[in-house]
Amino acid sequence: MPFNWRRPFRNRDDDEAVNDDSATTDAGVLSDGSLQYTLEKGGNDSKPSYQEASGAPVERDSPLGYEVGPVTIIFLNISTMIGTGVYSTPSAILAGTGSVGLAMIFWTLGFFTSLSKLAVYLEFAAYFPNRSGGEVAYLEQAYPRPKWLFPTAFAFQTVVLSFSSGNALVLANYLFRINGHEPTPWELRGVAVAGYTVAVLFVIFHTKFSYYVSNSIGIIKLITLTFIALTGLVVLGGNVPASRIPDPQSNFRNAFQSLTPQGATAYGLTNALYRIIFSYAGFEQAFNVVAEVKNPVKQLKRNAFLSLFIVTLLYIFANVAFFAAVPKEKLAEAKLTAASHFFVNVFGDTGSVRGLNFLVALSSFGNLVAVLLGVSRVIRECGRQGVLPFPRFWASTRPFHTPLGPYLVKWSLTVIMIIAPPAGDAFNFITSLQVFPNAFFNLLMGIGVYVVRYRRKRLNLPGPDFRAWDVLAVFNILVNTYLIVMPWYPPAGGQYAGDVSFWYATYAVTGIGIIVGCGIYYILWVYIIPRLKGYRLRQQVLFFEDGAQSHQLLKVPVQELAEWDSRHDAVGRPLDRTTHIGVDNRPSDDQQDKEKAGLSASVSDGKGDSEK
Repeated sequence: MPFNWRRPFRNRDDDEAVNDDSATTDAGVLSDGSLQYTLEKGGNDSKPSYQEASGAPVERDSPLGYEVGPVTIIFLNISTMIGTGVYSTPSAILAGTGSVGLAMIFWTLGFFTSLSKLAVYLEFAAYFPNRSGGEVAYLEQAYPRPKWLFPTAFAFQTVVLSFSSGNALVLANYLFRINGHEPTPWELRGVAVAGYTVAVLFVIFHTKFSYYVSNSIGIIKLITLTFIALTGLVVLGGNVPASRIPDPQSNFRNAFQSLTPQGATAYGLTNALYRIIFSYAGFEQAFNVVAEVKNPVKQLKRNAFLSLFIVTLLYIFANVAFFAAVPKEKLAEAKLTAASHFFVNVFGDTGSVRGLNFLVALSSFGNLVAVLLGVSRVIRECGRQGVLPFPRFWASTRPFHTPLGPYLVKWSLTVIMIIAPPAGDAFNFITSLQVFPNAFFNLLMGIGVYVVRYRRKRLNLPGPDFRAWDVLAVFNILVNTYLIVMPWYPPAGGQYAGDVSFWYATYAVTGIGIIVGCGIYYILWVYIIPRLKGYRLRQQVLFFEDGAQSHQLLKVPVQELAEWDSRHDAVGRPLDRTTHIGVDNRPSDDQQDKEKAGLSASVSDGKGDSEK
């Protein structure tokens, strides 16, 4: 493979240009075969960094502002992690592991699985400190060839699976528990839709206000879970009437004694691990807003680890509280309301129980808000890559300086998924459905950190400000490999004995179908149809009124390719203008008019293209 490059840090006058806002991007272009890396700088006080040119363009100034500080990083992660998982999944985890002792080990294991993935995320953020979107940006940069394949695949599964119906249903469940009403399926769905709509309204009009809401609810979540943990210690001390909890230490005697004769099964353990991952999900949420963080690597290295450590301690002590207050047989059958059984046993069926259920419902609502904030940035970054139609819809932050398009898409899909699936199976199936494709992409991201290291070493680029320990990176790869392989192992009772009423591996097949569908779509869109119709795809940078930038993929006839390539750089910006790091790169009106005049007769704008 041809390998031509210019050493970026040679001892000459240009050396200082790498860290100087007046340095030109052209002086910082490296090539490695077909890959071209350009030096880019954002406005979040991060160092200039090299990224492969086919990736979404770096926005010089974030149109979403720079409202994310240390407190928001901590509570954005905490609000996402402490949602419905710790209150709703202990029963499924106990049933899957088969014993109290093994369930507690799994909750501890969740810390290490999360820590390994967090280390990988942080190394990627050190390489690309001016990009939001987390996984979408990191996969794009780890696997830039085949061109647009990973952006297409990840955008497809991200948009299709960007629903929060499981959490919305749990929110509705706890709201009904407040007044003791047993809802019908449609009552549950109606309240879930209403609750999620309110969450969207909280974030859609003002970015800074939405972070205030997330932080405030995050503080309440922290206090609530701390209260449960401390209450559990009180229960263990025998300070609750024996009429309600006769023996608070009974679940901890013979802690590894199985609930069932067959003991723990491979299927049950795998499902338990899936629920653990669901409960810890969100420790990486702040990486979705990196471009909105000043000095992001330093802030994330300190505060993302702190938030994970705090939540782990609270999770472990909260589970101790549950096991102290609720008999393990009853807890294993608790379905989605394990925390409510705890409240009833400790405080009795009184007004205080309803108040505590309200706090858990508020925790679920805060999770919806935090997830909306993070995932909207992921969806926006997918749109900025140019692989989705209507780039303005995804990238623009007008009229409220918020990602309005991604919010509306996420709301629409969540409402559909609340109404469509059977109410009894919705939570378990949807939770598993989202984890399987995520495990596939997480596996590739874990491997990708070694790919990026290798390429940067070839280009003689300096090391990152943070490098994940190899033991953590390898552990992350092994965990995600396990999550891909083990779901195919059947449950002990047969193929219909899983945690849903239909075939046990339906979620795995559906996840594979989504990934295969991405590959088929990509081949048709990038290779087959362009060759049949005599054009090739090229990317162009779009600049919007709010300062947002996006790629747009255009159809350029084969006979126009040489002219197009000679007039644009690798990123897709026109060459007849001066490009400076840290300076607005928008072409002038005259240049835009020339651009349109030169190719208006032969190049489609791709907007709303049915082939994309």
